[in-house]
Amino acid sequence: MDINGASAVVTGGASGIGAAAARQLAAKGAKVVIADLQEDKGTELANELGGAFVKVDVTDTAQIQAAVDKAGELGPLRVLVNSAGIGSAQRTIGRDGEFASAHDLDVYKKVIAINLIGTFDAIRLAATAISRNEPTDTGEKGAIVSMASVAAFDGQIGQAAYSSSKGGVVGMTLPVARDLAAAGIRVNTVAPGLIDTPIYGEGEASEAFKAKLGESVLFPHRLGSPDELASMVVELVTNSYMNAEVVRVDGGIRMPPK
Repeated sequence: MDINGASAVVTGGASGIGAAAARQLAAKGAKVVIADLQEDKGTELANELGGAFVKVDVTDTAQIQAAVDKAGELGPLRVLVNSAGIGSAQRTIGRDGEFASAHDLDVYKKVIAINLIGTFDAIRLAATAISRNEPTDTGEKGAIVSMASVAAFDGQIGQAAYSSSKGGVVGMTLPVARDLAAAGIRVNTVAPGLIDTPIYGEGEASEAFKAKLGESVLFPHRLGSPDELASMVVELVTNSYMNAEVVRVDGGIRMPPK
């Protein structure tokens, strides 16, 4: 699918994997809307790419719709990349046998609201706009790529909330692809492994920590780069025969319990 002249919405597009995806989509000729909470970084990147920034909390339907509407002003919306998300680390129960020390239910709900419900909300709204397009030369109207995680399959101790949310993203991929097939919209998901993003911090201690983490990767023995993830996003967007698939991009890692 040719995206030159089309528009794209990237949630969580101001940094990390989302920013890398936004840059690579722009390099293919797309006008990219950075939908993120980080105004400074998001605006700077949007200006760099010749796109637009819209402040978006993915738990707010109206804000997602504003990003979709903005994209429509830049060109026919043909691409949605769902990269917004948060992490969580908390065991299901505490060690003292008290109800109060069990997993904070509000934390669980927040992770699900952002990572899973926010992803679906963005899909249903963007897909509605994409469905209004005329088909491209390849017969499709657009493509959607969501970000899951290897935690959807190999969730570690303390990842109940995060794994639940990403497992939900994996689980919706096929049925949503089936729903949207009649509208000429493809749906795929990427499941990243250990990726070198700002979450690990900076400096000598951070680099040592990342090097240690990288030892657990089958090959190559390092963390992945955002650009390596973004290249898969672009492949799933532009390859017209990729549909209803979940692709692990993880160097072959299978996460241990902890």
